Amino acid sequence: MTWIAIGHIEDIPVRGARCVKTPEGKIAVFRTAENEVFAIDDHCPHKGGPLSEGIVHGKAVTCPLHNWVISLESGQALGADEGAVRTIPVRNEDGTLSISLERAVLAAAE
Repeated sequence: MTWIAIGHIEDIPVRGARCVKTPEGKIAVFRTAENEVFAIDDHCPHKGGPLSEGIVHGKAVTCPLHNWVISLESGQALGADEGAVRTIPVRNEDGTLSISLERAVLAAAE
């Protein structure tokens, strides 16, 4: 697996996100209140809203457009909503963050 360095955990605000542009589109990288890091495609499965601009709570993000809640762990829409976004493997090595696009998974296919 090839890892691509994308920055440092301190570059992402607690309970916030930053975007990474890739040949496959924009990826949102989130940091939870517990300093866990997750990466998913930066578009809501509902209407394509920018998830990176949403509110992070626990291990989920709420889309700023229509309040869909997306699991940062699985990429699945939570509650009564249906749909999913792709999750991207991310690692944190002493604060340096990397992603791997080779193993990105569409949550709906799991």
